[in-house]
Amino acid sequence: MVKSGSDNLDDRRAAERSRMVEDQIAARGVRDPRVLEALRTVPRHRFIPGADRAEAYEDRPVAIGCGQTISQPYMVAVMTEWLDVDPAGRILEIGTGSGYQTAVLARLARHVITVERHRDLSDAARKMLSSLALDNIEFVVADGSLGCPGRAPYDGILVTAGAPRLAQALLDQLDEGGKLVAPVGGRDEQRLVRVTRAGDQFRQEFGIGCRFVPLLGAEGWPGTP
Repeated sequence: MVKSGSDNLDDRRAAERSRMVEDQIAARGVRDPRVLEALRTVPRHRFIPGADRAEAYEDRPVAIGCGQTISQPYMVAVMTEWLDVDPAGRILEIGTGSGYQTAVLARLARHVITVERHRDLSDAARKMLSSLALDNIEFVVADGSLGCPGRAPYDGILVTAGAPRLAQALLDQLDEGGKLVAPVGGRDEQRLVRVTRAGDQFRQEFGIGCRFVPLLGAEGWPGTP
């Protein structure tokens, strides 16, 4: 049987994803097989607009509008692995953006609640994720620095924007034993931080340096949430 042009394109993009995972992610130390498989499965190119789609599997962030970006694949992998997602867990994502990180989390967790301050981005992500038949995601348009207290507690919280400090509102929404992973630091450079809750105590671990767009809002940087 002769393949159609769209079938050939799908095969080529799948091969690019496989190389991305092996060369950019596994080769740099990410080992969780569930995370690697999710990254092999989610079609990153479909979350990237316009001409930049051709470079979807390069290891770099890409602008998606509204002053936001889709994170580089390696950073998505590192943060997801560090979150240590339980297959039965409820995950809160702060910063839906394109929906790519959301899709990866939805492949790993029972339920994902994702908060985005830009309605246009949230609506576009909802449409894209629905087209991928991911139906375990709830979309919220709100100030992400305050989390989503009405659905708390969460087994994991992933923040995809740089915060000046760990937001107490988010820490309060962690379940016992839950983990929060966030980039914390200045507006231009941050460092990944992982917090694990044990009762009223929050144990902190520090990871790699990174650079994210700023987390705006009541418990983030000043700006319109």
